[in-house]
Amino acid sequence: MPKLKTRKSAQKRFKATGGGKIQRRRTHGNHLLFHKSMSRRRRIAGGDLVNERDADNVRLMMPYL
Repeated sequence: MPKLKTRKSAQKRFKATGGGKIQRRRTHGNHLLFHKSMSRRRRIAGGDLVNERDADNVRLMMPYL
């Protein structure tokens, strides 16, 4: 049986936590940061978990996650 291919775009965006959940980056953190408050910037800088409804789709894109 051939190996399954990983979608490289998903590989660059997601990673698994130790508990098996999938981690992602938050949006709005790349530019135009000067007018955002420090608390908002700190919240953006930390990662977030993928919603459990979407996690199955991410796992299909990354079969060896």
